[in-house]
Amino acid sequence: MKPGDPKAINELFDRVAPSYDLLNDLLSFGMHRIWKRKLLKWLEPAKGENWIDLCCGTGDLAFLLAKKVCPGGSVLGIDSALQPLVFAEKRSTKKTSLKISWLQLDALDTGLDSNQFDGVVMAYGLRNLVSPFDGLREIHRLLKPGAKAGILDFKRQVEGSFGYRFQKFYLKNIVVPVAANSGLKAEYAYLETSLRGFPAPEDQQRLGLDAGFAESKYYSLAAGQMGALLLRA
Repeated sequence: MKPGDPKAINELFDRVAPSYDLLNDLLSFGMHRIWKRKLLKWLEPAKGENWIDLCCGTGDLAFLLAKKVCPGGSVLGIDSALQPLVFAEKRSTKKTSLKISWLQLDALDTGLDSNQFDGVVMAYGLRNLVSPFDGLREIHRLLKPGAKAGILDFKRQVEGSFGYRFQKFYLKNIVVPVAANSGLKAEYAYLETSLRGFPAPEDQQRLGLDAGFAESKYYSLAAGQMGALLLRA
């Protein structure tokens, strides 16, 4: 599958949706929840603020975020694939104290009003956009002046480095075989493909500035296998 193909990406996540949460826990040994909490700790969302979880999937990060901004605040979960949103909305019926809504929209062109939100988060979504730069530019458009955004994703490794060899081994010998047990071998084999053209950390920082952000910083997580791009409008 060609990285950034919107139709193919939506179909992939529609297929993965029923197993997505369980596989995330298995493949990261539950660590993805720690990384998401770390991202929110860096961003410091506050009670009463209104945030977006862009490329929200089944809503894990949106629920964590809503606990930070509610009561008084809200979270809007946005994804271009329908089935993850169906699962997210089903989960949210059990969390009635949290003000979360869900919309199926294009992350590159949401159509929402400009300068309306106090923050935006995105976990494992930037890598799948046809243009990461356009995704960052849309995030900047949505934010109020001085507002914050945080992007969590795999960190692209330097070819030939230990981190590169470890990542390649992990994806081929752990991720794909485990996903294959759920009938999702091809879908998770795509992970390695999607990383090949993903901007390196220094390039992500530059793209953030080029997209209009006043501050753009990158932090490594998980012994350098994951990373977070922190932005301020």
